[in-house]
Amino acid sequence: MGAFVTTWAAGDYPAMARRLIPVAESVVEAAAIGPDDRVVDVGTGTGNAAILAAHRGARTIGIDLEPALLELARLRAADDGLAVDWQVGNASRLPLPDDSADVVLSVFGVIYANDHDAAARELSRVCAPSGRVLLAAWTPGSLLPAMGQVLGGYLPPPPAAAAPPSRWGDDKLVGLVLAAADLRITSAVVHRLDVSFASVDAATNLLIDSAGHVVAERDRLVAQDRWEALRADLRSFVNDRGVADGDGIRLELDYLLVTASPTSAVTA
Repeated sequence: MGAFVTTWAAGDYPAMARRLIPVAESVVEAAAIGPDDRVVDVGTGTGNAAILAAHRGARTIGIDLEPALLELARLRAADDGLAVDWQVGNASRLPLPDDSADVVLSVFGVIYANDHDAAARELSRVCAPSGRVLLAAWTPGSLLPAMGQVLGGYLPPPPAAAAPPSRWGDDKLVGLVLAAADLRITSAVVHRLDVSFASVDAATNLLIDSAGHVVAERDRLVAQDRWEALRADLRSFVNDRGVADGDGIRLELDYLLVTASPTSAVTA
């Protein structure tokens, strides 16, 4: 990926993003996006949801912290002949005016904000009073949050004040976060994404290689003679969590799809 600003670009995140396209499709379909809707995709990454929204004729903005991922999103949109406004920005301080979107999306993006409450307030601020907010988040205990527990002993600790990303995947907890930002959940449904691999090793390799925060620690862990132990622990985890799929293996990734509306619209 070359030079990067965040660890999101330290590994091959686009390889994982391609596997997550079905989730973006589900979110965009649930949002019922139409032509000329103003859409903001927060934490767009390589642009999955933003590009799908633009294909529906929406006036779309994709925002992410990592310029290297945005450049890939820009190239994808150009290849499809789409005009998307790609902007570098923080979910906790969106570079947008109030009430600037009819639809606010975030597919495994805003969940990684350091300040969940500030991020929720920003989702609410940029959403028009008659608009809607749709979020996809890994459920607590599902595969990727559980992977984080397996690797926790090898990686630097998260910021002391940071809440776990899976907080957004618990309908009750995310309901409290959104309610404090004047957003009310109107739908919360758990979905499953099945991801198939030729082998346990192939699955392990993708999970490591696409996780920039893991790849960024490789040199340190190699110097400490701990890199192979990390890989072995993750391989064991994948073997335990995987489901036989013909000659290969399938990983089942559960996520919560939340739809919310501004409280003023619900009570009006």
